[in-house]
Amino acid sequence: MLTEAVDGFRLAYDRIGEGPAVVLLHGWPGDRTDYRLLAPMLAERGFDVVVPDLRGFGGSDAADTDPAQYGVAAQGRSVVGLMDELGLERPVLAGYDVGSRIAQGIARTQSELIDGIVIAPPLPGIGKRVFSEQAQAEFWYQALHRLPVIEELIDGKPDAVRSYLNHFWTHWSGPGFEPELDHLVDTYSQPGAFTASIQWYRAGAGSVAVSAAETAPPLYDRIAVPTVVLWPEFDPLFPRAWSDRVDDFFSDVRVRYVDGVGHYAPLEYPEVLAEEIVGLG
Repeated sequence: MLTEAVDGFRLAYDRIGEGPAVVLLHGWPGDRTDYRLLAPMLAERGFDVVVPDLRGFGGSDAADTDPAQYGVAAQGRSVVGLMDELGLERPVLAGYDVGSRIAQGIARTQSELIDGIVIAPPLPGIGKRVFSEQAQAEFWYQALHRLPVIEELIDGKPDAVRSYLNHFWTHWSGPGFEPELDHLVDTYSQPGAFTASIQWYRAGAGSVAVSAAETAPPLYDRIAVPTVVLWPEFDPLFPRAWSDRVDDFFSDVRVRYVDGVGHYAPLEYPEVLAEEIVGLG
């Protein structure tokens, strides 16, 4: 299914179940199939589950080459447009990676539209630690994604796409996780698809750019909706030590550490995500 266009972008989405609404937001490198395990779990527990492809991903439009149309605010406009079009009343938003940033953006600017958020890293509070030697050894790809050469090397080339995505899915995941990449390779290998997926970074929405510029807001301007943060044990991008400043950015937050897993929340620990979403919903 496709939404009406917002800023010229239509979102492809899946919807299953009935009950209180939940919107699930995927990460990079992924798409809405990241939630193929979690969505049925929530539907079986009595939720109306909506899972979109974000702008530039999967079956959604990549209608503009201006990177600003792919940042937090722009992606948030499409998600809010989806919520409005489907008549979702104060859904819970859940997301990881790119989806986490978008959920936080909506919670910060349009909190009246949602009941709460369940998110995994990235989170604010990283600050200048993102420039440490250890961090930069992990975040190198965000600078690369802003260079035209990445398109020449990878876009439209299935073998290169598979090698590149396989690096992230194997390196960022926890012990024993075996990614299933055939669908993503097929999707990301379409001409222009890989380039569209990295417009997020070209918009300055990646963790390096965001963390370098962040400052803790005053108490009255913190994200106020009920928030659950799920912090995995083996995410090399976001060590648990970086959870120490979450309270500086949220006024109603609980951090839950999830052992034995890595970056890919909905595929590595869907049961935990389901439990926390049910708790908020």
